[in-house]
Amino acid sequence: MIELHQFARTWGIPNLSQFCVKVETYLRMAKLPHQIVESLPLKAPRGKLPFIMDGGKKIADSRVIVNYLKSTYGDTLDADLTAEQKAIAKSFQRLLEEHLYWIGMMSRWHYTEANWQTNKQAIFAGLPPVARDLAAWVYRRRINGQILGQGTGRMTTQEAFALGMEDVDALADFLADKPYFLGCKPTSLDASAYGILVNTLGCPIESPLKDHALSKQNLVDYCDRMQQEFFPELQRFQQQRVTV
Repeated sequence: MIELHQFARTWGIPNLSQFCVKVETYLRMAKLPHQIVESLPLKAPRGKLPFIMDGGKKIADSRVIVNYLKSTYGDTLDADLTAEQKAIAKSFQRLLEEHLYWIGMMSRWHYTEANWQTNKQAIFAGLPPVARDLAAWVYRRRINGQILGQGTGRMTTQEAFALGMEDVDALADFLADKPYFLGCKPTSLDASAYGILVNTLGCPIESPLKDHALSKQNLVDYCDRMQQEFFPELQRFQQQRVTV
């Protein structure tokens, strides 16, 4: 059976990691038997979660994981898409995972001290105090360096959030009143979209980007619909706020 190594559940959503949500959602949508192994990134391949174990193979990076699952178990979600639909899906996946994701990361690791403390507690609370503080410091420094290197960290927060709002507008406009991003059936794009969006709208990390996303009722409804359909054991999607 496939083992999915990821963070423990928290915040009432499938996972605090956008890409852990993506992979678990894909597994559930594709009806692939799997089990969850709660983990931390300290010993993960490439130092990041998620990764999977399958038949003795250890596979990391959500893009590589999904491609592996498609090639190994069949592409039941995307096989019937047209070439145009596949191109649209790839473009939105890049918008979500290579742009909007980084603005969300900035809001967690860099934007306000309240957000950082919420993020730190969710990720590192299970460690002993000294190890917790050291690991949190190391990873905060590392991830802020990645945000800087990617380019988002070189902008003002106002500039970055404005660009993120453009992404949110594009997603809301394209989704419109469809149940899924490409129509009446879920595709792998929905795994990516739900992973990023539920971690933008549905966790207690505050920012102008979150406020803007929450103003898009079709995105709120989409997260609720995805959570009810593919994670029925969780409560319905809720808007969570930080208490300072």
